[in-house]
Amino acid sequence: MRASRLLAILLLLQSRGRMTARQLADELEVSVRTVYRDVESLHTAGIPMYGDAGHRGGYRLLDGFRTRLTGLTGQEAEALFLAGLPGPAAELGLGALAAAAERKIEAALPAELRASARRIREHFHLDAPGWYHDGDQVPRLPEVAGAVWNRRVIRVLYRRWAEPSEVERTLQPYGLVLKAGKWYLVARCDGTLRTYRVNQILHLEVTGEAFTRPDDFDLAGHWREHLADFRSRLFQGHAVIRLSPAGRERLTDTMSSAVADAVAETAGPPDDQGWITATVPIESLTHAHGEFLKLGAEVVVLDPPELRHRLTRTAHALAALYP
Repeated sequence: MRASRLLAILLLLQSRGRMTARQLADELEVSVRTVYRDVESLHTAGIPMYGDAGHRGGYRLLDGFRTRLTGLTGQEAEALFLAGLPGPAAELGLGALAAAAERKIEAALPAELRASARRIREHFHLDAPGWYHDGDQVPRLPEVAGAVWNRRVIRVLYRRWAEPSEVERTLQPYGLVLKAGKWYLVARCDGTLRTYRVNQILHLEVTGEAFTRPDDFDLAGHWREHLADFRSRLFQGHAVIRLSPAGRERLTDTMSSAVADAVAETAGPPDDQGWITATVPIESLTHAHGEFLKLGAEVVVLDPPELRHRLTRTAHALAALYP
């Protein structure tokens, strides 16, 4: 464990330059005193590193010193190749580069780690999109990615749900997110961070205007907040339902996790036939109507009345079609 930490300090200083003892301690999740002891051990081992005192001080390696050690364990090598995403890399125009980088890393690994990494690739395959959707067709993705990377303002013609359906926008592209086979662009527009579906960009012009992305912008953190806000605004009401044992089994395959969680949290004891009563969130009457129809006769809506009436009308219409 300590040897691994010593190597981690060496690699951190090699990749990031000067770091304080506090920064190293936070990165490695140890105490500052532990860092002091580890640095002393590295000195004793002959590693050419030194420390500067003062407010802008810290530890750093002697200029020009590089280590060829990677310290990869078998599990780390496996994880490295498991993280490969050839499909998205190709969509970004980086497929050849990603493949070349993987080949170089594989060639640099010791034989036993190379075999371990190859087994991962042979036994695991990631297919992110759903069963009924192959993911977005995104012909303009490489252009968008280039603008993100080079921090260039873009002007787009964008198709949206609201009227007018096609709008022109000037965007500062901050980052790209791939979720469930769909590409999203996080960009600043008129001073506000917004999210855009890349496949809804009908026309794109990369301008020569550069922009500055804040150094503290965290794409992953922003996306988590965006999802939390989206989910908080998604559900507009609640429905009280009765659910059969078969309906409960099919629930996770047909409904969102929020509905399944609500059933687990609010359901009362089952009756003599195993039916339960629960209160679940719904997005809208129209959406809930379609969702509950997926369960057929395994669910009964008790409230709200309007949703119950809609399902009743649909049931009568279906009965008329199948006399």
